[in-house]
Order: sequence, then structure tokens, then C-alpha cells
Amino acid sequence: MTSILLVEDNSDLRAMLKSSLEKRRYIVIEASDGREALKKFKPLLVDLVITDLLMPEQDGIGLIMELKKVKPEIRVIAISGGGKAGPANYLSIAETLGADAVFAKPFNLNQFLDKVAEVLE
Repeated sequence: MTSILLVEDNSDLRAMLKSSLEKRRYIVIEASDGREALKKFKPLLVDLVITDLLMPEQDGIGLIMELKKVKPEIRVIAISGGGKAGPANYLSIAETLGADAVFAKPFNLNQFLDKVAEVLE
């Protein structure tokens, strides 16, 4: 089975995404911020990391950098509402750091789930 580490500080969005991913038969490991994600990340078990970029404790940009040090080939999808500055700058940085796909919040759930499947192929 395919494992996804889902990192999102908004508990409602995290729960909705987890439910949607599990319906597609993915194993989902949840984390509420980058610090918790690093504790839960298992390089041999996690196939994809979906991370928000603006979070307390450790943001998604720092998380992507740390994960790429441990497992350079890890696949990443970054999501962001971007706060007051908007998502474009943060998503651009995530792509530069190696994110396989980026989504600005709010996003179309079906397009998002299709991209998850594509990235995992």
C-alpha cells in the first residue's frame, strides 16, 4: 500500500483530505506541522509528502528542505493559502526546492486527487 504523510495545521482541511485519500486506498499519516512531520517521517515507508507551507512550529519550506536531505527522491505536493502575501511566492519556492506539484488554496479536490495519483505513478 502507498503511504502519504499529510502535513496541515488546519484540522478540518486535514481531516477532509485524509478521508478523501483513504477512499482512494492510501495509508495516511497525519501531522499538524513540520516539526511533528519530521518525527513521523519514515524514509522507507512514506511514498509522498503533502504539506501546507505556512504552519506554526516549522513551516513547509523548512520541512521540504529537511526531507530532501534525508530522502532526496521523496515526492512532495505543496499546498498554501499564502497568508497576507498570497500563495504564489511560497509555492514558487516549494517548486524550486523540488516539489512535484503545488496547489493554491482553495483548490479543486478532484484535480488534487488526480495529481496525487499522477505523482505516485
